[in-house]
Amino acid sequence: MAELRIPQMALVLLIGSSGSGKSTFAREKFAPFETLSSDFFRGLVSNDENDQAATASAFEALRFVAAQRLTAGLLTVVDATNVRSEDRRGFVELARAHDVLPVAIVLDVPERICIDRTEARADRAFGVGVIKRQQDALRRSMRGLGREGFRRIHILGGVEEIEAATIVREPLLNDLRGETGPFDVIGDIHGCRSELEALLGELGYELQRDDTGRAVDAEHPDGRRAVFLGDLVDRGPDTPGVLRLAMGMVRNGHALAVQGNHEAKLVRALQGKKVQTGHGLAESLSQLAAESPEFRADVEQFAHGLISHLVLDDGRLVVAHAGLIESYHGRASGRVRAFALYGDTTGETDEYGLPVRLRWAEDYRGAAMVLYGHTPTLEPEWVNNTMCLDTGCVFGGRLTALRYPEREIVSVPAEQVWYVPVKPLAPPAEPKTERAAGTLSIDDVLGKQIVETGSHGRITVREDFAAGALEVISRWSIDPRWLVTLPPTMSPPATSKREHLLEHPDEAFAYYRSEGVNDLVCEEKHMGSRAVVVLTRNPQRFDAPAGWRGVVFTRTGRAFFDDRLTDEFLQRLDAAVEQAGLWAELETDWLVLDAELLPWSLKAGELIRAQYASVGAGATAALPRAVAALEQASAGGVEVRDLLQRTRQRKEDAESYVDAYRAYAAESDGLKGVQLAPFQLLAAEGRTFETRPHSWHLEIAARLAAADGELIRVTRSRSVRLDDEASVTEATIWWEELTANGGEGMVVKPMANLTRAGRGLVQPGIKVRGREYLRIIYGPDYTAPANLSRLRERNVAHKRALALREYALGLEALERFVRREPLWRVHQAVFAVLAMESEPVDPRL
Repeated sequence: MAELRIPQMALVLLIGSSGSGKSTFAREKFAPFETLSSDFFRGLVSNDENDQAATASAFEALRFVAAQRLTAGLLTVVDATNVRSEDRRGFVELARAHDVLPVAIVLDVPERICIDRTEARADRAFGVGVIKRQQDALRRSMRGLGREGFRRIHILGGVEEIEAATIVREPLLNDLRGETGPFDVIGDIHGCRSELEALLGELGYELQRDDTGRAVDAEHPDGRRAVFLGDLVDRGPDTPGVLRLAMGMVRNGHALAVQGNHEAKLVRALQGKKVQTGHGLAESLSQLAAESPEFRADVEQFAHGLISHLVLDDGRLVVAHAGLIESYHGRASGRVRAFALYGDTTGETDEYGLPVRLRWAEDYRGAAMVLYGHTPTLEPEWVNNTMCLDTGCVFGGRLTALRYPEREIVSVPAEQVWYVPVKPLAPPAEPKTERAAGTLSIDDVLGKQIVETGSHGRITVREDFAAGALEVISRWSIDPRWLVTLPPTMSPPATSKREHLLEHPDEAFAYYRSEGVNDLVCEEKHMGSRAVVVLTRNPQRFDAPAGWRGVVFTRTGRAFFDDRLTDEFLQRLDAAVEQAGLWAELETDWLVLDAELLPWSLKAGELIRAQYASVGAGATAALPRAVAALEQASAGGVEVRDLLQRTRQRKEDAESYVDAYRAYAAESDGLKGVQLAPFQLLAAEGRTFETRPHSWHLEIAARLAAADGELIRVTRSRSVRLDDEASVTEATIWWEELTANGGEGMVVKPMANLTRAGRGLVQPGIKVRGREYLRIIYGPDYTAPANLSRLRERNVAHKRALALREYALGLEALERFVRREPLWRVHQAVFAVLAMESEPVDPRL
């Protein structure tokens, strides 16, 4: 049985004459959408798979679809005869243009079999001569497939070998997404063995030496691994010593390495090819000449086997000697390798005779962190989620590593200037063009946006929705430096099947039961305003002025209080956090809370006065007089019984409406009467808390309330197990008591907090509101049978999808802030939440 090994990302051409079985082979060996058939595309453009006049249009459409698939990194198989080199040339060029490998699978079937198969098909009208010409073209061009650029060629001879063949998909050599670290990524070493040993010691590695005392391996007791960014060799005093240590670490699984331009040149020299020996190569060759032939052979094999870049940690980390733009991540081609080894250059040279390099990192917007070296700098610094770790050790600078994922820099100084640089190791004379850490660009949010989230994949923001968000964030929101997240909208349950009710806990429990979530928590829903509180003792962490304590903002990023009240509020909250022991326990000097701020009228006072109160006043003034008039008419013998009954009901509904909104219109004076009801601790220095169970978050909130019961309000809750009917019944009765006493209702959440099920992310919370509270939302007469019947037709699917996207974006923003990513990266996710709010969804849901 033949095993055909092909890369997971490739353009595969099936090659064979008509009747060779290409379509059957494709159907049996590949997934349906992976194969693009020329016959099928003829049918698409002409309604006839055999219309040869449509061939040009069919292949134009096929190549377009193939290009889209290759852009997305998907394996693509072309099912066409492809027997002539000119037929294949365009596909090889297409593979190169998308930096994927072209693969040829030749189905070499005897001519007689191809003829018999074709003649047996009623839909094939072309003659035997066509197949003979195809077979002849195949024979003449088959030997030249390698010269055409195919990186892998599989030739299957005969029907039996074709039927028995199996496809084995192999990840590219650069695809190490399953390697999650932690890693210690080390910049250019250039033969500085002593400094490398010192840096590994600083990083916690234990050196292992051979009988002569030479370092031959280094292992970290916690299982960390080093990642060498290339340029191990040249210029420095001990290239063999560096190679001996690095090769031992790689061989024993304690390190990974990518090739640098100096290793590439050394390989050519060791292979006996003619190369220029400048830039330190002469020193390396001289030092290696003193080593054994076996060692030199090992060095050649090791350096030759290094690849251009590695994709690690599920795509979150990319390492390449000179860096790599996002569209090249995980790809394989000559230009990808050239970029990874040499960077992007203009083709010109500067006054020192060195290539003029384009500053690709300034335009980088990828989700993956890119770590690289190649161009020495005095200090490593973040530029758009990329960092250069070459700090010029061999030139008298430092040898630098970055701990991943901690993002901690570790450096050791050079022992001396080992090699005088052609270009002085100093900051560039020209002013830097990259943005300051706290600067945003409007280009980041204009047009359609795609935000990559760790919990919900890619989320698209439409251009028209982004325009609405831009107005909100530019006119009314707080300083974007402090807008580290926005809370999501919350979905209601499906419409209740119970008479006279729109919402009931039954449907919330049913949703989580369908998702396989058994352990829930039901939290009292405070009738206030959703608030995010940023509290800090370290204003520098937020690029804020000295004395800044934080901010309290709404779901749309607007401040709740003026500066004086904000400071007073946060001073009280800071004292409560201190008394509860949370600053020390969490080892942080800042935190972010998700909460409700009460009373509702603090934010919605104008809404209550202008909308609810005016409706209530008009209704309670007019309807009693209408009832009196109808009662008088009825007493006089006029038949108005039905109208009188309806009007009396409307009068009662109006009074209930007034009672409902008045319950949430408490007065406040300054902070008097203001309460914060926190229900989740979102983040602190170094971590987020979405995987902590809600019981932990509620215990934190209870400790704060115990510290300052006047300012901080407890959120009551009930635990529920869906496999325990008693706990379900108890929670339902509790909801009925809450809503009967004027409460808004409750929120049902997975106890585990962030939860995934078979279909992806599970709703983080479902709000279940009471019958009388919903009267505020839907109007005084919403419980009338006709109105209730119409409202039962509401569809919550869009609201649920919106809630999940906003939830994932809010988490992503926090995680990026905690990881100290650039402001534009945090702001990208926050801005997307605001844009989601522009989507047309019934605001009453």
